Amino acid sequence: MADELSIGEVSARSGVAASALRFYERRGLISSARSDGNQRRYDRSVLRRVALIQAGRAAGISLEGIGAALATLPKGRNPNRRDWERLSNRWRDDLDARIETLQALRGRLTTCIGCGCLSIDRCDLLNPDDEAAAHGAGAHYLTTESARSASAKA
Repeated sequence: MADELSIGEVSARSGVAASALRFYERRGLISSARSDGNQRRYDRSVLRRVALIQAGRAAGISLEGIGAALATLPKGRNPNRRDWERLSNRWRDDLDARIETLQALRGRLTTCIGCGCLSIDRCDLLNPDDEAAAHGAGAHYLTTESARSASAKA
């Protein structure tokens, strides 16, 4: 019984509300057994799964993506370090792309992003007459540089 935790204990240790734990269980992200009194009992290893769910959510990974990753973990035994490493490697490329996008956003938010507003002093230089509109809807220079900006650096 020492390796089994109540929902309150999992909530207290993980910092995740009991209602969220029940939601994760309904979505198949975590599982519990039932006691004789029909109370949820979680294996202590659920704490790692909950932490991974929270990390994935913080990184912007969908619950479906998190669920797909968790589904690769072995059934019938607690995942070991190698299992967790294999799972995290699946997310690495996605996380690297997200980091690259966020870094680009950080550097471009104070300059022309090709949204069509033409209100920033650099818009006349980087997006004259809203030439970015030819690429369709959206802010085209938010995650990638405009051709004019790239050539100005060269």
